[in-house]
Amino acid sequence: MADPATTANIFDGNLSTIVNFVGAAAGLGTAAMGLVDSTKAFCGGPSNFGFGYIQKAVEPFLVKSSAEGAVFGKAQVLRTLKANWLNGVAKPEQKAKAKALIHLGLTQGNAAELAQAAGVNADKLKTVAQKVATGAKLESDEINVLGQFDAIVSAVLDDAYERGDQQYRNASKLLAMLVATILGGIAGCLVYGFGTWQFGLSLLVGVSATPLAPIAKDLTTSLQAAVTAVRVVKR
Repeated sequence: MADPATTANIFDGNLSTIVNFVGAAAGLGTAAMGLVDSTKAFCGGPSNFGFGYIQKAVEPFLVKSSAEGAVFGKAQVLRTLKANWLNGVAKPEQKAKAKALIHLGLTQGNAAELAQAAGVNADKLKTVAQKVATGAKLESDEINVLGQFDAIVSAVLDDAYERGDQQYRNASKLLAMLVATILGGIAGCLVYGFGTWQFGLSLLVGVSATPLAPIAKDLTTSLQAAVTAVRVVKR
């Protein structure tokens, strides 16, 4: 077990020691995020987080999408959207595909329910579906209804994808923090033993490792600049 005196220099105020400490913590955070990311090989891993928002938002617009006349059924639409989500396709492209698939599933048979979900005129949307299917020209009021339907669908998809992305990012960071804390605890136990203050410090390093990883370089540069400035003033 290491002598506590040899580890106390972490707090001696030496800039190189602090920079090394921050760098080590950031390295642990990067390793933890890499481990979490590697679990995507198992059924998508953390990428599954957030898709629930998208599924919940899209389902009202897929009512009876497997009815006669529909090209793409509800199950196929959800599988396609989830495949894009798990694969990390750009969000604007995912939203565009989701919107296109909703339009593709719009038929006379489900127009009333889709109109209810979007809060637009059901009769006019049904007429729109009929005219789109036959290639007939839309009247101005029908174009307005279709525009309202598009706007509502776009707003719903924006909300769902943004909230889903937020949940994915937060869940990934939380998992990375847990992994980093476990790794830090294991390392502290192996080097210093369980129950020592150094072991507690190792856990603290693990907790702070994930937030430090993205800003480690900027943080160390800022520390160096601050110390240099203070030394100039001190002279």
